[in-house]
Amino acid sequence: MCTYYEVPGREQLVLHFGDVPEEEWRDKMSPLYRGPFLRAKGEAGRELVVGQWGMIPPNSKTHIPTGKDGKRLSTVNARREGMAKSWTYSGPWRKGQRCIIPAQLYVEPYWGTGKHIPWQFERADGEPWGLAGLWSEWTDPATGEVLPSYTMITQNCDDVPVLNLMHRPDPKRAPDMQDKRTVVPLEKGDWDTWLRGTIEQAEALVKVPPLQLFVHRAKDPAQQVELPVESV
Repeated sequence: MCTYYEVPGREQLVLHFGDVPEEEWRDKMSPLYRGPFLRAKGEAGRELVVGQWGMIPPNSKTHIPTGKDGKRLSTVNARREGMAKSWTYSGPWRKGQRCIIPAQLYVEPYWGTGKHIPWQFERADGEPWGLAGLWSEWTDPATGEVLPSYTMITQNCDDVPVLNLMHRPDPKRAPDMQDKRTVVPLEKGDWDTWLRGTIEQAEALVKVPPLQLFVHRAKDPAQQVELPVESV
């Protein structure tokens, strides 16, 4: 699960994603903060919109995501394997409400030393990531305000070097069945397909890119460690 990323600077947003909206957002994103995401507009356009990171389920009485039983939900990440049947994500997925989340870097937890080390991932070419997501809109029953919200799609990476080192190991699962998760980076040439293509075309884009695209390290240089050689 990814629960932290950093939004590119405004110049990078304009250069790669288009006109910047007037609303304010957080540069360092955590769950329920407001951040920008790119969605389709009209027949051929795109627009950056600011919304809550953490999709608000249907019929929620509050912007804080809760399930049908009233218990709080974590909706910043949508598992690609179950989103088509999810109460929260299935509607946006069926309707093609797919989005691209600008991220200069994102962070995952590395537990290889027995403690949590925040490990950041950037593009080797210095450009921002465009991460696959879904978006929705929720109307506040008290005020009538329409609040956009979004979630970041994740995929299994058990067999992917480096990425499969992230997250705390589950002692109840076999080493090759950990269900480690990672985000879904999209290349620019695929953005229109993700935003406007069929479900089948979109599903084909949910894959892990070549590791040559990644630059990774401990977020705090003082916590830098060497990753296991056999996993790099």
